[in-house]
Amino acid sequence: MWSFLLAHDNVPFVAALVLMLLIGAAEAVGLGGGLALGEGLDAPDGDLNVETPSLLSWINVGRLPLLMLIVVFLFAFGLTGLVGQQVVEAVLGRTGPWFLMAPAAFAVAMPVTRVFGRVVARIMPRDETTAVSRDSLVGRVAVIVTGDASQGNAAQARVRDQHGQVHYVMVEPDNLADLFAQGTSVLLVRYAGAKYFAIHNTSASLRDATV
Repeated sequence: MWSFLLAHDNVPFVAALVLMLLIGAAEAVGLGGGLALGEGLDAPDGDLNVETPSLLSWINVGRLPLLMLIVVFLFAFGLTGLVGQQVVEAVLGRTGPWFLMAPAAFAVAMPVTRVFGRVVARIMPRDETTAVSRDSLVGRVAVIVTGDASQGNAAQARVRDQHGQVHYVMVEPDNLADLFAQGTSVLLVRYAGAKYFAIHNTSASLRDATV
C-alpha cells in the first residue's frame, strides 16, 4: 500500500489529500479563516454578481464558503486519482503517467464539486448570498467565529446583511486595547483595507440579534 501511495505518478493525488487534511487541521486551530471570505460581497471596482457565468460560479463559489468547496475538490481529485491509478495498475501492471491521470481526475472532481455545492446550497438556503456593498455591512452586528482578533491580527467573523444572508469577513478591533475572542459579539464600525474594524457590542438588544 505504501509503495503504491508513494509512487511517483501518485504524488499529485496524495498531495491533494494531504493538503485537504492540513486545511482541516488549520481550521481546527483557527488559522484558516481567511479562506472562506468574501462570498456575495462586492469587488473593489463594483458589485460581484455570483450569477455571472464563469468557472467559479459554475462550481457555486459565492453560494457556499470557498474553503468548503476547496476541501471537496481536493478530496474528489485525490480519491479519483488514486482509484483510477489502482484500476490502471490492475489492467496494465503499472500506474499511469501522472500528466495523463491528473487531467482525468480534475475532469471528474469539478462536476463532483459542483453537484456537492448545489445540493448543500439547497439544504442551507439561508446561507446563499446576494451581491451587496461592503460598506452596507458597516453598523451591523457580527460574531467572531475563527481565531482571536487584535489590532494587526484579523479574525474571521460571521455577519448577516439586510437581506438576512450570511457573509464571512475579516475583522480587527478598532481600539488598540481591544481583543475579540472566538464567540465575541462585535459591531462593525468601518471598512478599510479589505477588512472591517469593530468595537465590542455592548447593547443587550443587539447582542441578542441573530447572526
